[in-house]
Amino acid sequence: MSDLAERPAAGEWVKSERQHQRERVRRSRARRSASIATASTIVFLVLVVWVVTSSPGWPRVRETFFDGGQFAAALPDVLSGFLLNIKIFLIAEPLILVVGLLVALARGIKTPAFFPIRALATLYTDVFRGVPTILVIYLIGFGLPALRLQGIPTDLATLGIIALTLSYGAYVAEVFRSGIESIHPSQVMAARSLGLSHAKTMRFVVLPQATRRVVPPLLNDFVSLQKDTALVATIGPLEALRQAQIHAASTFNYTPYLVSALLFILLTIPLARLTDHLAARTRRRRGA
Repeated sequence: MSDLAERPAAGEWVKSERQHQRERVRRSRARRSASIATASTIVFLVLVVWVVTSSPGWPRVRETFFDGGQFAAALPDVLSGFLLNIKIFLIAEPLILVVGLLVALARGIKTPAFFPIRALATLYTDVFRGVPTILVIYLIGFGLPALRLQGIPTDLATLGIIALTLSYGAYVAEVFRSGIESIHPSQVMAARSLGLSHAKTMRFVVLPQATRRVVPPLLNDFVSLQKDTALVATIGPLEALRQAQIHAASTFNYTPYLVSALLFILLTIPLARLTDHLAARTRRRRGA
């Protein structure tokens, strides 16, 4: 009975002994590669730590940047400010997607009657991609309230969101435009031959494919956006960097900046790894 139980069913594929041997060799190589990588990483880290801690100025650096007491004292305030960074990021991100997509679509309009719209979209991307983000924040944060127009927001965080949306919207627009232009013209011609209008062709044929292609570069832009929310501190909101500056100015110790940096890293790394995962999945789908 035991021999019958172990015997494969009719038509069932059974790995050959050579296939089993190949798999054992692959597993062995994978274990050896992992062991070598782990050992070399440990050696490298130990060497770096030894070089840094044995340097003449290490005691002063440790006192200034790695003070445990200052770290614990600054953490609550910096963490509360970091929640404002997250809020700015979560509000600005969907606004940037909307602005970027609308500008990309405007730049793709070929009708002569809509030339002014296409020209304005081109001018927008050229200007806001050419001006540093921090200057846009200064111009919006201090310039808009100075106009004293009715309805202009005065909340500093809101002004920072507007500035980030205008700056990153130009970059995201070019990402969307490259995705739209990467769709083969035959897709558009096939849709139009089926009787779809230009708007429906863009909505049901072009944009779904283009969006899938531009997800990895969009996530890269949002990794940068998450970090650049700290630039809003230049106009005054009490976000993580501003809270760290307040603590550092009162104690003449830079450990609060380390607290702020670690919080940004904890948020950025998962998003970066998600970007890598999506990019690798896209390559696998394309057979690369």
